[in-house]
Amino acid sequence: MRWLAFVESTDHVCCRYRLRAFQPLLADNGVSLDILPIPDSFFGRWGAWHKARDYDGVILQRKLLSYFDLGLLRRYSKRLVFDFDDAVWLRDSYSDKGFISSKRSRRFQSIAKVADALVAGNRFLAEEAGKFNKSVHIIPTCVDPALYPTQAEQTRTGADVRLVWLGSSSTLQGLEQNRVMLDALGRELPGLTLRIICDRFPKFDHLPMIPVPWNEATEAAELASCDIGIGYVPDDPWSRGKCGLKLLQYYAAGLAVVANPVGVQADMITPGITGELATTVDDWVQAVVKLANDPQRRKKYGTEGRAQLEQNYSVAHGAGLWRQVVGA
Repeated sequence: MRWLAFVESTDHVCCRYRLRAFQPLLADNGVSLDILPIPDSFFGRWGAWHKARDYDGVILQRKLLSYFDLGLLRRYSKRLVFDFDDAVWLRDSYSDKGFISSKRSRRFQSIAKVADALVAGNRFLAEEAGKFNKSVHIIPTCVDPALYPTQAEQTRTGADVRLVWLGSSSTLQGLEQNRVMLDALGRELPGLTLRIICDRFPKFDHLPMIPVPWNEATEAAELASCDIGIGYVPDDPWSRGKCGLKLLQYYAAGLAVVANPVGVQADMITPGITGELATTVDDWVQAVVKLANDPQRRKKYGTEGRAQLEQNYSVAHGAGLWRQVVGA
């Protein structure tokens, strides 16, 4: 069985975690998956859509095509699946134009209606897709725990503890909006540090920030050198469409996690078992101080979090779900 995926870029984080990660396991089960970037030019796309005729099915990832491009792709695809891990019918949390976009919404509805199936990264996304198509599958973003080392022991305590945040420069804006919370942590635990693994590095008044330039080859080891992973997203419709990749990477590295209960973050964290949920500044301070002073609790949370990842968010688990979608 041969499938073809069209993506924004083969190096895009969504392609790496939601398609490329599954290629070997799908191949082991008789499904070859070729992945191609969507060409920028009209004639390039026209040629790309024609390639669909040579495959048993096509996966279109995230891209909201024009009516004309969608019509061609649908015409040449024996089976068409749309995969998305963001609230693509909306603008993001940081847009000056607000969330609502009639163009995005119209294009999303068009692809949802003509696709044979949709693959959503979480329940919130699936519920929106379900308004326009009855064949909706939930496949979470998945991580391969074998690629992540974990700390042998948790030994640092108090102000020596290392917080870590991992993400893109765009999602970093959410963390920057919560400076009050971060500075409160720095005042409560003088000497506490925050490592930011990214390509942009803000500074905070009371919490020392250690810049760690993101590198795919080193990010797992960098996470394992830290103690507590933090996840903060704005409480808004766009954020409820996020799929919690950074939390999964924290779990894979065996870290305790503190995050606000928005979207999948509320589902992924079991308070007192795998991490802590925090809404107010006081909540955040109490959660981080509790974990900073209790290395055994951090170790327990990290162990439980990694076990949850292996069961529900591993590449092996996700590959099984994809096999059901493609009919393997």
